[in-house]
Amino acid sequence: MTRNIVISGGGTGIGLAAARAFAADADRVLLLGRRADVLEKAGVPGALTYAADLSEPDDVRGVARFVADELGTVDVLVNCAGGAGYLEPPAGSDDPLDRVAHDWTVNFRQNTLTAALLTEALKDRLAEPGGRVLFLSSIAAYRGSGTGAYAAAKAGLHPYAHDLARELGPRGITVNVVAPGYVEDTEFFGATMDEDRRARLVADTSTGRAGIPGDVAETLHWLASPAAGHVTSQIVQVNGGAERGR
Repeated sequence: MTRNIVISGGGTGIGLAAARAFAADADRVLLLGRRADVLEKAGVPGALTYAADLSEPDDVRGVARFVADELGTVDVLVNCAGGAGYLEPPAGSDDPLDRVAHDWTVNFRQNTLTAALLTEALKDRLAEPGGRVLFLSSIAAYRGSGTGAYAAAKAGLHPYAHDLARELGPRGITVNVVAPGYVEDTEFFGATMDEDRRARLVADTSTGRAGIPGDVAETLHWLASPAAGHVTSQIVQVNGGAERGR
């Protein structure tokens, strides 16, 4: 049976890999992101696209109207939009507190607010029973991220997912979180990655390799499947053993 899949951050990286996995099942996929040109070039067979800043309520209202008109019911919602702010304009001031305010605001808007706004806007359209809500967290939620802002923003998704799982469970809808470790071939690090840092991140793993978007996408794909129907309110780590499960 064809399902309707909505994926934020669907134009690149993990979101794009997830979109391709669902499209391979002949599911109908809607890709959301801020950059219309990136979405149009994604090349996901049969995918719809809608450009929006998901940290802006008015943009999210537009997404909700589009979903109502084009899809109706949402079988799977995958919240992949996010980032650590490396691709954003820097703070407009050199004052240390201005930089802190900028960093924390950008990270929470990109990673936490986008997911909360989109989920709240679409949760009444989730299929019941059988609907799925998935969030993309990070290993940083467990071990920090240097400045703290990105890690805190991702960690904020965990209690939200637990609360949502209790709220939506009676409707037959599951809610889960996937927390990747270091994943190559994404835009996440911008120009901040060097070979020494990459080597340290790979050395942290038990598998001796970096993750790829497909590793995470396949986990998201399974959690969205009927086989995972009794899995909810879980945080699944996909990091090659860099961080032990807890």
